[in-house]
Amino acid sequence: MRVSSRMLAAAGMVAACLAGGVSVAAQTLLPWSQQLAVREGWLEARYQLLLPMMRRHKIDMWIVVNEEFHDDPLTQYVAPPRPYAGGRDYFVFIDAGERGLRRVAITGFAEERLRKYFESAVEPRPAQEVLRELYATHRPRRIGLGIGGRRGVQRSLTHDSYLLLAEMMGKDAEARFVSAADLIEEYLDTRTPEETEHYRSAVAVTEGIARRALSNEVITPGTTTVGDVRNWLYDELWRTGVRTWFQPDLRVQRRGMPNKTSRGFLHVADEDTVIQRGDVVVLDFGITYMGFDTDWQKKAYVLRDGETDAPAGLKAAMANTNTLQDYLMKVASRPDRPVGEVYSDTVAAMEAKGIEAQIYSHPIGNQGHGLGANIDFRAARRGDQEAAGKRLRKGSYISIELNTLTAVPEWDGQKVFIMMEDDAYLTDEGWAFFRPRQEQFYLVR
Repeated sequence: MRVSSRMLAAAGMVAACLAGGVSVAAQTLLPWSQQLAVREGWLEARYQLLLPMMRRHKIDMWIVVNEEFHDDPLTQYVAPPRPYAGGRDYFVFIDAGERGLRRVAITGFAEERLRKYFESAVEPRPAQEVLRELYATHRPRRIGLGIGGRRGVQRSLTHDSYLLLAEMMGKDAEARFVSAADLIEEYLDTRTPEETEHYRSAVAVTEGIARRALSNEVITPGTTTVGDVRNWLYDELWRTGVRTWFQPDLRVQRRGMPNKTSRGFLHVADEDTVIQRGDVVVLDFGITYMGFDTDWQKKAYVLRDGETDAPAGLKAAMANTNTLQDYLMKVASRPDRPVGEVYSDTVAAMEAKGIEAQIYSHPIGNQGHGLGANIDFRAARRGDQEAAGKRLRKGSYISIELNTLTAVPEWDGQKVFIMMEDDAYLTDEGWAFFRPRQEQFYLVR
């Protein structure tokens, strides 16, 4: 499908509004009908990539089962992203040799849009009949299913659906059932050029809402609570016409208040915490739009009476985190480099500079915690060689999530976490941000 100039203009409006300091409004985003049309247009490009992926992973037939009221998380990325209300709907991809990729949808109800992308009967036949016929025709050696993966989207086939597939297709077919986890990872970690500007718009919307949340529009020092900000974010998501994939969190650091940690990270502040003058406030927030998730951490400093900017020590702390970003993104990271090397190289460079750093960057895109190569201290701590050996894939999206811990003179040497999280994509020269990073505190007056 060709993207219309109107669609491209809508995608660009978000960035234009943000650059001009204008709040992002719902009408800058595509209406749902156009979102569906654009996303369906992406399917053909993805199908062109799927057959080579199946062959790399030695999968001859891939079956995704969507259950009513229990959607498979893959469905909206392998089929038109529309509601499916059949008891069980089956999306089957077959390596048909010289015929190429065969796509068959077995659904409880006929759907016109499906027939553009799948063999799909106007009068649906019983699933058992069609599946047995496909197996007998193609005799796949390995039938990939959503089982056995380490992540939820890789093991999404329910036990009952597995048993039903085995019963319908027969014992000979069941003996050929294998995990499609590696195929699923490559499929979801592969981006197409058509997606880029729409993801950039999603990131821009995320930035616009985050800036407003960390401003006097929402925060009145001494009055506003963490819960007030969180509720404003929920309401703004509703007004903007997007969703979120995780609960927005705020973390508060204050001179003289010990830093609480949870699992090695700065602890999320309780909702009844009142934001005070002199606080450093970190927002962790993301949206869901066009089948994409974003993930974003930004910081505000609440000015004390008489202050016009954050103290120099806090600025230096932020500069340390910017230094960490620079090395990880532009020096250590290149396509095809193992992430274990990226991590160890970056940590060594920060130690040489005297910067106390923590890195926990993760793939992003179709899911907020996406599939692919993580650059993560937890894998290093576990000695996870499989995770460390994964290689960066050009074009992949990542959430560059990390922090530094720096002593601040103005806070009597108290250490302050400067946490950052920005969405980026991998080029031949390293990671590139979708939106400019934060180099100065947002100021609440």
